[in-house]
Formats: sequence, C-alpha cells, structure tokens
Amino acid sequence: MRHSSALALLGVLCTGALLSSAPAAAQNDPAYVVENGLVDQHTFNGYRRYGESCHRCHGPDGAGSSYAPSLSESLKTMTYQEFAEVVVNGRQNVTKAQNNVMPSFGTTEDVVLYLDDIYGYLKARSDGKLPRGRPKRVGEED
Repeated sequence: MRHSSALALLGVLCTGALLSSAPAAAQNDPAYVVENGLVDQHTFNGYRRYGESCHRCHGPDGAGSSYAPSLSESLKTMTYQEFAEVVVNGRQNVTKAQNNVMPSFGTTEDVVLYLDDIYGYLKARSDGKLPRGRPKRVGEED
C-alpha cells in the first residue's frame, strides 16, 4: 500500500514537471539506439515492458488493435510529454461515435519506472528504424 501511494505521488510529480516545462525538443526526448538492426539495452527493455503491459490493448509492436490505437502512428505527432501524460494519468475520449478509455498506469511500477525505455522502443518503431518482431540486442549478432 505504501509503495502504490509513493508511486502515485511520483507519477503526479513527474507529470507535473513534464507539463510545466516548455515542450522538449526531439533531442531531449528519451533516446533509442538502433544500429545495423541491433538495439541497445534500454530499447530492448522498452520492447519487453511494452509486451508485458501494453501489448494486450495496443497490439503487437505498437501496431494497434480493434479497440486501441496504433502507438507507432500516434508517436509520429505526439511529444514525449503528451505520451507521459496519457500513460501516467490515463485519458477518456468518449463521444457518441467512440468510447476510448486509456487507464492510468501511474501506479504500475513496471510501466512508470521504465517509461523512457517504452517510449524509446515505440519511437524507434514510429520512426521506421525498427521492424516488427523481437529486436536483437547488441551482442546477439550470432
């Protein structure tokens, strides 16, 4: 119970700091590394965390599903701050035509503590630098 309260506070503080600052330039966003088809540990960790917490709604490789949007497409226009805001606090977009609800993950340790890695993986997919499927890490060249 104490950990979830601390994580909730951390999520609120981080989101507040993200939203109160000026929009980050692309060079300040969490980075990903893809070289010769191989990814660094952070990008690979983002792939793993995405598979554990995001895949069931947003589909494999961030490609979307029948009830959640393609994050690969969304990150073409969404900033890191906007991404973090939605992940940490959730979002509801309910109209007569649609009923989209993203739950808050601000108290989910495996998401909020690795948000930069998840963003980096999805941004690499969005930028077309990483194909679909399990990426190979540097050192797995075998």
